[in-house]
Amino acid sequence: MPEASEESTSPGVSRRGVLAGAGAAAVTLLGTGDAEAQAAPEVFGPVTVRPGDLRYDNLLRGNNFRFAGRPDEIRVVGSTEQVVRAVQDAVRTGRRVAVRSGGHCFENLTADPAVRMLLDLSPMDAVGYDAGRRAFSVQPGATLGHVYRTLLTGWGVTIPGGSCPEVGAGGHFAGGGCGALSRRYGSVVDHLYGVEVVVVDRDGTARAVVATREPDDPNRDLWWAHTGGGGGNFGVVTRYWLRSPGATGSDPSRLLPAAPGRMLQYVAIWSWDQMTEQALTGLMRNFGTWHERNSAPGSPHAGLYGILLVSHRAGGTVTLVAQIDADLPGADGMVTAFVSEVTAGVGPTPAFDLRRTMPWLHRMTWPGSGEPGDVLNRRYKIKAAYLRRSLTDSQLAAVYRNLTNSTGGPDSGMLLIGYGGQVRAVAPGATATAQRDVVMKAVYQTIWRDEADDAANLTWVREFYRDVYAGTGGVPVPGEVDDGSYINYPDADLADPAWNTSGVPAHTLYYKDNYPRLQRVKARWDPRNVFRHALSIEPPQAG
Repeated sequence: MPEASEESTSPGVSRRGVLAGAGAAAVTLLGTGDAEAQAAPEVFGPVTVRPGDLRYDNLLRGNNFRFAGRPDEIRVVGSTEQVVRAVQDAVRTGRRVAVRSGGHCFENLTADPAVRMLLDLSPMDAVGYDAGRRAFSVQPGATLGHVYRTLLTGWGVTIPGGSCPEVGAGGHFAGGGCGALSRRYGSVVDHLYGVEVVVVDRDGTARAVVATREPDDPNRDLWWAHTGGGGGNFGVVTRYWLRSPGATGSDPSRLLPAAPGRMLQYVAIWSWDQMTEQALTGLMRNFGTWHERNSAPGSPHAGLYGILLVSHRAGGTVTLVAQIDADLPGADGMVTAFVSEVTAGVGPTPAFDLRRTMPWLHRMTWPGSGEPGDVLNRRYKIKAAYLRRSLTDSQLAAVYRNLTNSTGGPDSGMLLIGYGGQVRAVAPGATATAQRDVVMKAVYQTIWRDEADDAANLTWVREFYRDVYAGTGGVPVPGEVDDGSYINYPDADLADPAWNTSGVPAHTLYYKDNYPRLQRVKARWDPRNVFRHALSIEPPQAG
């Protein structure tokens, strides 16, 4: 999201496992002895990079190359204190500030041309155990892969976060956070104990505030807002604390869910040459029906995570993935039953299928760079929706129509992603993540290389989405089937009347009935509206 008073002329020092900033002394650091843990931690930065510096273009872009602003400076920070000073500088000089941790924002929320200071939190990447709070501390620049590896290595625990290891915790957690273990363990924010946030008071003073879920915490509303209220709305998160609700004692290995030791994965691939409309829509309908039947909290099937990836016909394939903790009782049989039910009556058998067991961490961290595929593929547009049940017949017909037209590209398509399970055990208002009675997510995407192809790709995915939701003004209005969208898949089109003709505002699609409360939190903690972007929480109207 979100003129330097200090500028470093050297690249500084960053070391994973060192937790800089407030509260560092209370944290157990992985891989350090007692003497080292008590020593003053090494802190990166701050580093200020301006146009003309050879580092500027290297640091400018996030993951989606469609967007690159031109800020006056990129401030790379390594501690909470440095964030406070940077935000204070921005406020004092009247400049818009945006914050980036992992850089995986789907829209230009951090690359808006109005942003004059880009605050890069990537050096703030420490993960450790805070004995004083009996919670695990994660800084916003830590990638999910680093979080998983550190939690597993140090304590044998994990969180139910996303499957892309290079995503930064900063934005992922604040927007709710979910992934392959969410059906079993809920959303990441269901395990969020506290946050440290740099906020700006009404008089323009920047300061760091700690907010927890403790019932008597006077700052509890700020914690609540970060349980799905999205990034860039209230301040700059400089630390998260994680502990599962109901966890007791001081043994860290019992304060978060146990990490799986092994993962059983099944993959089936069909060629589009095998696919008729009846076969494809049958596969998609069966996938949805299975999730309708097997997504209650506590379901014995909640440990199974499924994805159906349907490329455009130009891409050539339809892929079904199932994965489960291999050590769960009956895991192999559950996968077999899932595949049997999803493929029942479809007709063609897969051109390829594979069942294998591997160490869980191997799959979650993609050994190597963590960047699958061609690193030049960095232009994309992604749209999304929650589903309370399977897509309707008319929606499935629209899917087939758009995935077989002449305008989609080989890297275009859609995904149905399993959800529900333990996510549904939490009341909609208990966290800011309002969509709790859901069983799947739908993702509509197109990926391409060249800027010259922007218009064609954007048109294709926008018209595809509008066609699927034609009955509700081109967007997934909450109802019997659809339930809005996920703020961590931000889509500025939902706030554009050219693409959203439903009369239902984007904030309802993302936050539903939680939006007024989020507005009140906004008014209290960001009264000057310092932290804002195209989809941000708006302060309540006066009067």
